[in-house]
Amino acid sequence: MLPVIALVGRPNVGKSTLYNRLTRTRDAIVADFAGLTRDRHYGTGKVGPVPYLVVDTGGFEPVRPEGIVRHMASQAELAIEEADAVIFVTDARTGLAPQDHRIAQTLRESGRRVYLAVNKAEGLPASAAAEFYELGIGEPYLISAAHGQGIGSLMDDVLARFAPQPGEQPQGAGQPEPQEEGPRRVRVAIAGRPNVGKSTLVNALLGEERVVAYDMPGTTRDAIDVDFDYDGRAYTLVDTAGLRKKGRVFEAIEKFSVVKTLQAIADSNVVVLVIDAQSGVAEHDAHIAAYALESGRALVVAINKWDGLDRYQREQLDLQLELKLKFLHWARFVHISALKHNGLNHLMQAVHEAWEASQAKLSTPKLTRSLIEAVARQQPPRVGRVRPKMRYAHQGGSNPPVIVIHGNSLQAVGDSYRRYLESWFRDQFGLAGTPLRIEFRVNRNPYVQGDGSAGRRKG
Repeated sequence: MLPVIALVGRPNVGKSTLYNRLTRTRDAIVADFAGLTRDRHYGTGKVGPVPYLVVDTGGFEPVRPEGIVRHMASQAELAIEEADAVIFVTDARTGLAPQDHRIAQTLRESGRRVYLAVNKAEGLPASAAAEFYELGIGEPYLISAAHGQGIGSLMDDVLARFAPQPGEQPQGAGQPEPQEEGPRRVRVAIAGRPNVGKSTLVNALLGEERVVAYDMPGTTRDAIDVDFDYDGRAYTLVDTAGLRKKGRVFEAIEKFSVVKTLQAIADSNVVVLVIDAQSGVAEHDAHIAAYALESGRALVVAINKWDGLDRYQREQLDLQLELKLKFLHWARFVHISALKHNGLNHLMQAVHEAWEASQAKLSTPKLTRSLIEAVARQQPPRVGRVRPKMRYAHQGGSNPPVIVIHGNSLQAVGDSYRRYLESWFRDQFGLAGTPLRIEFRVNRNPYVQGDGSAGRRKG
């Protein structure tokens, strides 16, 4: 097991900046704004003598006040409990704060090995660390997470006791190299409007309070990856920030969150679009689904809070779904209650089926026979004096599946006939839950030049 290093401190001291420095990524959103990080964020540390996991946490308030701050404190406490060592991050610019004393006391009571990092110390003399001795938790390290100063020395000391001793094998030595062809985790992005229950759904699937779930829009600000296994299958759940209309996105922080969410959707294998049954289907639900469709992602629609509707309300919601999400006729719709853990088995089964459909392998003979049968049932309409002729088909890609059809005059095929073929192939090969793309390629005579005259052989 890799050692776990948790980053803890009061809000806006630079924990996420340090996290990005240690992981050499930009995974954590960074801005001059207190309380930006709220959930635990895990990454692989790349600065130091040995491999390790680093955990970014939200601003820590050990007194545990009410509201969202209490939930943030709970996430930080969980990170401390599972950590092998804790880096206590403070701010050299603002100096020692009363909250730092409370955090130091909590860390002493935790029994974890604590290292005190005094951040934002670029350009300051060594005497800037003097007041932090008052915390009584060891020698302070003057660092600058933004500029990388002092990070190497800090991590050398933090990881020294995890380094292999003389005669010992390094961590991971003697173990077989991971097989690239082995099973990989399916990335499942949980997307939707704010406050529809995305974080509650993630916690329900995991069986623990892994992410902050609070009755306030915009609770989640970053895309949080969580690995878990369900029914013997490996997944990575991605809890995303809620997406709103552009006209309602005012804060710079929320704009960063929107970018992270759209990236999470594009990088996922399956998107679970969560809709609040009590507030109905909004126009922006269709926009989110359209983005997932354009990205070629497999899709499952989870109708959350379904248990709170009576029969009439359910009938009205079904009408809304049919009207506003008609273009998702190929997707699975699952009724769930994330709070009461209802329908989660059906949801994960739909996710698995959508993933399998997106990775389907379609043989050329079967595709061609199916194409011939589809044309025999309904030929493409004439365009003037020309009728498109389709000769054979083959698979051109997966995730989403792409079917390439060859023939003559296929540029004349209209959208309605394209939709007919999509529906036909989807039914024939069981491609529910994934977009399907059809490409037409026209056969060309290699001896015909650009001006239409026949090419002549050179004698």
